[in-house]
Amino acid sequence: MTSEAIIQKTKTFVEKTLSGAEGGHDWFHTLRVYNNALLIAKNESVNIFIVALGALLHDIADSKFHNGDETIGPKVAREFLFKLNVDSAVIEHVVNIIENISFKGGNEAQKFTSAELDVVQDADRLDAIGAIGIARTFNYGGFKNRQLYNPSIPPNLNMTKAEYKNSTAPTINHFYEKLLLLKDRMNTQTGKKLAIERHQFMELFLKQFYNEWNGKV
Repeated sequence: MTSEAIIQKTKTFVEKTLSGAEGGHDWFHTLRVYNNALLIAKNESVNIFIVALGALLHDIADSKFHNGDETIGPKVAREFLFKLNVDSAVIEHVVNIIENISFKGGNEAQKFTSAELDVVQDADRLDAIGAIGIARTFNYGGFKNRQLYNPSIPPNLNMTKAEYKNSTAPTINHFYEKLLLLKDRMNTQTGKKLAIERHQFMELFLKQFYNEWNGKV
């Protein structure tokens, strides 16, 4: 089977698997990450096949929707690619991307590094900031029935991985606990460049949010 055919089958599989998923982690999120990854990869020395598969499968079973179980996504991806007779080295690389792409509170070191992971991670992080990042954040906050904002609950910038995963803080806090940190954690030059405008848009949004919250004109 050609690489193109494998990628097409993967797209079909992911779209079907994520049918009905929460709006911030659905097929369209995956498709945006895939397109971002291909854009970033143009300026990087990477294996495009691995980048494409890593992007398409990175959220195939997000632990947030599986009781925090981080083993399901890699397992589903491995079994799917194995059935397509994908080279074992490629499968392992894709699985490593899935296992290491997540922010996880930002205080935990990655156990795996590669140029392909850098590209896919930047692509995923770009979709977490800017206008779409704001929309996704409030969509997930609504999904979890969280407060929009509570001035008496400050952001926690020193959460452990477990605290981050189990947080029930207001949605606005997430900007400070993750989104506003991503610009300076991009891996590639293209990712860094694209992140600047999206970061500035979030800062503008927050300024407007607080003005409206406090009744300022």
